[in-house]
Amino acid sequence: MGRRGKSGKAKGGGAFKYPRLYGKHAVEAALGNPDRIPRKLWVTSDIAQKFHLPEGLPVEIGQAADLARLVPADAPHQGLVLEVEPLDDLHIEDVIGLDGPILVLDQVTDPHNVGAILRSAAAFGAAAVVTQDRHAPPESGALAKAASGALEVVPWVRVTNLSRALEELAKAGYWRIGLTGDADKALADALADMPIVLVLGAEGPGMRQNVGAHCDVLAKLPISDRVESLNVSNAAAVALYAVTSR
Repeated sequence: MGRRGKSGKAKGGGAFKYPRLYGKHAVEAALGNPDRIPRKLWVTSDIAQKFHLPEGLPVEIGQAADLARLVPADAPHQGLVLEVEPLDDLHIEDVIGLDGPILVLDQVTDPHNVGAILRSAAAFGAAAVVTQDRHAPPESGALAKAASGALEVVPWVRVTNLSRALEELAKAGYWRIGLTGDADKALADALADMPIVLVLGAEGPGMRQNVGAHCDVLAKLPISDRVESLNVSNAAAVALYAVTSR
């Protein structure tokens, strides 16, 4: 299952742009990923003295303000900015059979949420995260920072049609659980002795009806009535814990 970078391709739509990752964990993880192709590293002089600069990679040393101009306003670059090529495409068949549950995100578009979900996926040993190509954020510095290195280690599959992807997973023997607050059954009661797919919808609109129709069962997290719902990244973490600790 290769994840070599592929130049000339923008992920998540829009014009081509090489992602710029920033922050210690995101940059170190990208440089340590053999499937990632780095293009250029910017580093402040104080960080350069204690950071192992990779051989053969163009490196530019500048001031913190210089690096700040390379990333979104107020982004915590921590003295490191790395321009990279996007990772290669993965397909559903690439992750079927891998250990751990698969997370399917239905139109979760906030890069901080997707990054946090990738981080939880890494923490709880998820096999992969699956999103719809047109309704998910591209690889970006903000997403990589929220993922804290997990972008480089958790397979991220982008598909054209989530319902079709769920059908493929069912044929491969996965039990598909859609998480929604409207369900009658609790997640613990919806688990089966089969490989698990957890499907989560975006905050607000939630999981779309057609996506929910392609789940084997709908379930909810047993949260207190003090709050209406959990943030989708928090819900993903709780659900992953419930699945992996059963």
